[in-house]
Amino acid sequence: MALEALTKHLSYGRLAVACCALAVLCSTAAIAARYRSSRHPPPRHERSHPIPYPNLEMPLQVSGSQYEPLAWSNVAGWSADDHLAAYKAFRASCKPIAAQQGAPADSKALGSSLRDPCRIAKGLALSDGVKAKDFFEQNFVPLRISRLGEDAGFVTGYYEPVLNGSRTQTDVYNVPVYRRPSNLFVRGKTQNSVGLPNGGAVYRKIGRRKLVPYYDRGQIEDGAIAGRGLEICWLKSQTDLLFAQIQGSARIKLEDGTTLRINYDAHNGYPYTPVGRVLIDRGIIPKDQMSMQKIREWMEQNPDGANDLRRQNRSYVFFREVPLSDKDEAVGAQGVPLTPGRSIAVDKALHVYGTPFFIAGELPIESEQSKTPFHRLMIAQDTGSAIVGPARADLYFGAGADAGKVSGRLRHNMQFVMLVPKGLDPVARGHKLPVPDERPSAKIAKLFPQTEPPKDKPAAKAADMPTAGIAKSAAKDSGNSAAKNPAAKDVAPAAPAATTPVAQAAPVAEPVPLPVARPDIPQPEKRRFRRYRHHRDQ
Repeated sequence: MALEALTKHLSYGRLAVACCALAVLCSTAAIAARYRSSRHPPPRHERSHPIPYPNLEMPLQVSGSQYEPLAWSNVAGWSADDHLAAYKAFRASCKPIAAQQGAPADSKALGSSLRDPCRIAKGLALSDGVKAKDFFEQNFVPLRISRLGEDAGFVTGYYEPVLNGSRTQTDVYNVPVYRRPSNLFVRGKTQNSVGLPNGGAVYRKIGRRKLVPYYDRGQIEDGAIAGRGLEICWLKSQTDLLFAQIQGSARIKLEDGTTLRINYDAHNGYPYTPVGRVLIDRGIIPKDQMSMQKIREWMEQNPDGANDLRRQNRSYVFFREVPLSDKDEAVGAQGVPLTPGRSIAVDKALHVYGTPFFIAGELPIESEQSKTPFHRLMIAQDTGSAIVGPARADLYFGAGADAGKVSGRLRHNMQFVMLVPKGLDPVARGHKLPVPDERPSAKIAKLFPQTEPPKDKPAAKAADMPTAGIAKSAAKDSGNSAAKNPAAKDVAPAAPAATTPVAQAAPVAEPVPLPVARPDIPQPEKRRFRRYRHHRDQ
C-alpha cells in the first residue's frame, strides 16, 4: 500500500516537472518570435487617399494652337465641294493607318483615333458625292484651327518638276543628283532605313566613333562627295537641282526617252533657308511679286549671283530612285500616292497623316491677279521642313510646268477647319470635366491682397507707405497692386497727395504679406519602443 502511494507521488512529480518545462519552452518561443517580428515588422499598407477630381481625359490639345468648334452649317463652302474626290484620297490614307499596330510611336493630338473612321470607310464603296459628304459629317466634327493669337492659317503650293537629264555625265548634263551617302549618320536610324527625317541633327561619321556635322551645300557643290559613285543621274544646271530639292521629288526625262523618278531620301542636317526670302530682304524682288518663276528668271539672268544665293541655303537634299511610271503620281511621306488638288503637306510634329482639313479662301489659281474661290477638303499625306505650325499647309498641284506656275505664286492666308474623329470631340469631353473652385471676388481680393515679403529687407510699415503709392495701387487691378507695392522705397510717388483724388478717398487696406516659412528646429530624437510599436501596428 505504501509502495503504491510512493509510485503515484513520483508520477505526479514527473508530470509537474514536464508541464513546467513545456511552459518555459513556449514562453521562450513566443519571446523569440516577438523579437524577430520587432526587427522585421510586417509591411505597412498605406491608405490610399481619394484625389480631389476624377482622372478624366482632357479635351483635344494641339501645341501652339487655338480652335473653335463649329456646326457643319457654319463651315463656309462645305456643301459646294466635291466630297467624293476627298473621300477617295482619304481611303488611300487609310491603308497605312489600318496597318499600324498598337499605340503610335509619338503622341499627337489625334493619336490613333483615325482608325475608327478608316474602319468604317473600308466597308463602304461610295460612288456618290452626297453619301461621301454624309460619311464625313457622321464620323467627324469640324474645328476651326489657327496659330495662337492669329485668325487664319497660311498656305503655299508645291508640285513635281519635270526636268531633262542623263544617266551619264556630258558637256550639257554635268550637275550630279546624289543618293544618300554611306557616311551620313542620323541617331536612331540605319542605312537600311527608307527615308530619313527631314529635320534634326545629321552627322558625318569619321572612322568608327567620331561624328562631325555633315557637309553643307557649298562644300557639296565644290565636290566634297564627288567621285564616290553616288550619282543617280545628271542635270543641266544647279537651278534645276535646287528646285527638285525644294519640291522633294522630280521626273527626269532621259536622253533615251525614258523617265526616271526620284524622291526625297535624306538631308544634310542644316535648316532650310528660302531663297525667295533672301531676294526680298536684299530688295531684289518685291514681296508682292515673289514667285518661283521670278526666282528662276533672276537666277538664269544672274549666274554669279545665283551661285551665292543658293549657298545661303546650306540645306542639301539627297534622293533615291523610285519605281514609278509616268502615269503614277509622286509618293508622299505617308507612303501613298499624292492626289493633285487634294493632298497637302503638314507639320508632322503636330498632325497625323490622313487628317482631313477643309481649307477655304481665295487663291490666284487662274492667273497672278485672279482671286479664285477655293473651298476644298484636303488630306494630310506629306510633310516638309518649311511646313511648321498648326495651320500651315503646302498644297500639291501635280506635275509639270502648269502645276509649277500655280503652286509658285501661292503665299496666302486661308481659313483652316480640321476634321476631328467624333471620339475626340472636345465639346463632349469638356462637359465631363469638373468645374474648378470659384475664385475670390474682386472686393475680397482688393481688401486682402497677397504679397511676397522681400527676402533682403523687411516689409514696409503702414506709416512709411506713400499716399500716392496707395492711390496708385487702388487704381490698378488687385493682382498688379499686390506685385508692385512690396516695399515703400520701391514705389515712386506719381503726384502730391493733395492733388490725388483717390488719396483723399477711403483708405485702402494694407497688403497682407504671406507667412514666412517656419525655421527647421532640430527635435530631440525619440526613443523607439519596438515592442510598443509592434502592438500598435497589429
